[in-house]
Amino acid sequence: MSTETHVIMDETAIRRALTRIAHEILEKNKGIEGCVLIGIRTRGVYLAERIAAKIEEIEGTPILWGELDVTPYRDDRLDENKANRKELLTMTPESLSIHNKKVILFDDVLYTGRTIRAAMDALMDCGRPQNIQLAVLADRGHRELPIRPDFIGKNVPTSKSEEIEVALMETDGQDEVKIIQNRGEQA
Repeated sequence: MSTETHVIMDETAIRRALTRIAHEILEKNKGIEGCVLIGIRTRGVYLAERIAAKIEEIEGTPILWGELDVTPYRDDRLDENKANRKELLTMTPESLSIHNKKVILFDDVLYTGRTIRAAMDALMDCGRPQNIQLAVLADRGHRELPIRPDFIGKNVPTSKSEEIEVALMETDGQDEVKIIQNRGEQA
């Protein structure tokens, strides 16, 4: 089986998409009052952190952000982690309740929607937000659950034989989004 790779977002495109998403968040929420940014581990955390910095640059006011571990909530993992649902939500720079807050949830790629469903379950165990909004860097389609992002960096229609790979400076040493086509894969 051979693979073919194409870069669909470079560092500049990612920066522009995140800047646009920051502005869209501010516009939709009429500022940042009552808003909290939550990134899904791993790359969603860095996207939330970057958006928080961009919003502070635009508004002149910091916005709280945090990270969320959804591993114990995944329905595709057979583990006993259901009992280990402590410390799933880590707020930065200080601990903060999400109760009655507008939570903007970040992930790098939206595919089936199962990770987002797990994240919503985890958030509800941490408190009762006023609402949950979803921001993703890339939406590749193929939803299995009725989940739709509010903020999208790039829509990337894909086939099931394609994959989207996100690389971020914080984890991978570069910023880019690639589409990988697996050739010769048996259906």
